[in-house]
Amino acid sequence: MVPSWLELLLTTQFFFNCGSHLHCSRRECNLFCIECEAPPAAFCGYCYSDHHSGHRVIQIRRSSYHEVVKVCELEDIIDISNVQTYVINSAKVVFLNERPQLRPCGALSSSPYNCEICNRTLLNEFRFCSIGCNLRGIKKDMKMPSDVANGPEYIKMEDVSTDNMMEDTRSGKEICNDDNNEEPPAKGATHHRRKGIPRRAPFF
Repeated sequence: MVPSWLELLLTTQFFFNCGSHLHCSRRECNLFCIECEAPPAAFCGYCYSDHHSGHRVIQIRRSSYHEVVKVCELEDIIDISNVQTYVINSAKVVFLNERPQLRPCGALSSSPYNCEICNRTLLNEFRFCSIGCNLRGIKKDMKMPSDVANGPEYIKMEDVSTDNMMEDTRSGKEICNDDNNEEPPAKGATHHRRKGIPRRAPFF
């Protein structure tokens, strides 16, 4: 099951200054509470002390302008075993959302692993590059059983059945032809034109 707070986490904007603590230092909103789904979803450390003390809170960090979360803060509340992990500042982290990967046109990746959703190159044998892609993959897997009947696999099965019927029809025609006892007409003998008697040139 997907927790209800996960989609809110992935769509929340972080790293802006808290409006309730404008005159305080370190008022950046980089915290998220998984127990309180009421806005504001992102809050600062002062808001945590005032309204979220004792709650399960996740701290969002940044790497190359993209949000990451430490694995140790998530691994016991959601399954992230299929998400590519990275080591940043000696801590193992995962990215929240997918990141665009700019590659020259026609360039081939040296890694055999790719994200199943956004096709981003992965370092190791994982299925997804981020928690966001992992969530989309879960939704895709949940929809798959109901879509199989109308999907490509069903069409392939129909095609195979049709092909089998056509093969049976062709086989039946061949059997009918084999039962016909008429002998094929004999081929006429081929006559080859014979060369004349060779003559030698006279000796002078």
